[in-house]
Amino acid sequence: MDRRAAVEDASSPADLWAAAAAPEPKPHYHGHRERLRARAQAGGLAALPDYEVLELFLFRSIPKRDVKPLAKQLLARFGSMAAVLGATVDELKTVKGVGEAVALDLKLLHEAALRAGRDQIGRRPVISSWSALLAYVKTALAHEAREQFRVLFLDKKNQLIADELMNRGTVDHAPVYPREVVRRALELSASAVILVHNHPSGDPTPSSADVDMTRQVIDAARPLRIAVHDHLVVGRHGVASFRALGLL
Repeated sequence: MDRRAAVEDASSPADLWAAAAAPEPKPHYHGHRERLRARAQAGGLAALPDYEVLELFLFRSIPKRDVKPLAKQLLARFGSMAAVLGATVDELKTVKGVGEAVALDLKLLHEAALRAGRDQIGRRPVISSWSALLAYVKTALAHEAREQFRVLFLDKKNQLIADELMNRGTVDHAPVYPREVVRRALELSASAVILVHNHPSGDPTPSSADVDMTRQVIDAARPLRIAVHDHLVVGRHGVASFRALGLL
């Protein structure tokens, strides 16, 4: 019996007072939330499956609703935790139960992950923190729905000066202007660059057009003594390195 029913059934002023003062019963999902928090504290977040980690985050965005079904729907819709965080606000809102506020909260989590990754590669030479660099570009681009062309500008010590989006294109093409890459490198006093773009298809295998474009950038940068250390192609299935593939 809830509080309203208890008040309606009370037969005396004393009963009315007791019924009105009685604490509200806890919602059915309250116990589940407490158990999940206890498990996270006891075994650590790393021991939880993706949907439960997502649940814990959604507790803060949606405090008065069972969010377990929503967490599972998000993972089913996008396929992975990384894909959920990489989705756009509009894409997230296609999932029933996700409004503007929840979508923005999820994008906030994605932005925090990006900044943490950028910090990891910004404090030491990029070449010596290659695994951190690969993790960063995957977080940034692996689940982008449109092709992006980015450039990492490096100083003489190969430390990151800037990571800049040079162009955003369609599902299979982003125009690249070698002179713009070189011009920006000169503005930043960069000594080297790493080219980065994504393949929304998921397959990071470089295309012949990717190879031609890379050669054009190298040719434009060489007279100005700006090195092209690598070109990374990012897809959901991994990251391809031109240098590792012998294409540089």
